Amino acid sequence: MEQSPLQSHREYQQISQAMAYLVEHQQQQPELKDLAEDLGLSESHLQRLFSQWAGVSPKRFLQYLTLQKAREQLFESRSVLELAYDVGLSSGARLYDLFVNIEAVTPGEAKAQGEGLTIHYGWGITPFGCAFIATTHRGICQLSFCEAEQQQIPVDELTKAWPKAKCIHDDDAIRPLLTQIFSQKAPPKQALSLWLKGTNFQLQVWQALLKVPSGSLCSYQFLAQQVSSANATRAVASAVAKNPIAFIIPCHRVIRSSGALGGYRWGLDRKQLMMGREAVLAEQSNQYGESA
Repeated sequence: MEQSPLQSHREYQQISQAMAYLVEHQQQQPELKDLAEDLGLSESHLQRLFSQWAGVSPKRFLQYLTLQKAREQLFESRSVLELAYDVGLSSGARLYDLFVNIEAVTPGEAKAQGEGLTIHYGWGITPFGCAFIATTHRGICQLSFCEAEQQQIPVDELTKAWPKAKCIHDDDAIRPLLTQIFSQKAPPKQALSLWLKGTNFQLQVWQALLKVPSGSLCSYQFLAQQVSSANATRAVASAVAKNPIAFIIPCHRVIRSSGALGGYRWGLDRKQLMMGREAVLAEQSNQYGESA
């Protein structure tokens, strides 16, 4: 039986609260009963709910929230990332990677401000909460996360970016696209197309982000080196923060060299959930590959 959007949103809020508790109390390594008591849920229900959303138990997930684990992942990712950049591929061997084609908005198209353009947009529930997506015949132009009570914010961002476009709200039309993007059970059936408006530097950074494999992390400094701007870490961080396509362009995989998470425009809880879930899925995929 399919859940209602309200029920799914409520469950995500509970998981977000659970994650915030785990982050705050990670030094104490809280037990399931402590977490369940804080959320006002039974231990069995919490275990089932958390595993459904995060793909792993709260206890297993806890280790991915520690600074030490982030540092380990950052270190372990170096050789993988260096190889990925050397051969120009993201990570063809990983089951859950998305295949993405990027096309830049031309100066003329940007100047037209969307005149004659039709954009379909809508919302849907994902493993990371409520998502907003907007797409054109050229590709996806916006993907972001929003809380149920703040759904007007991404619409305002869309109309500001494309003030002369015809914007059509159609949840039914975009729902299959969201399913394709966020399904982690099989590779996408076809490549995803993105249509991006940004400076040449921003586009270079977003392209570089696509080469960071699922389950891996990179630092802002490493990313700066890949766009030939080793001393432009701050500019790279700014470009990462302005990424208009959440999740597909994986800005959530960028952390500070110290292992600290840094920022995330759609909330650090959501960033940690993405990082943790991808790390678990990558580990499970590797284990499956080794046993095959």
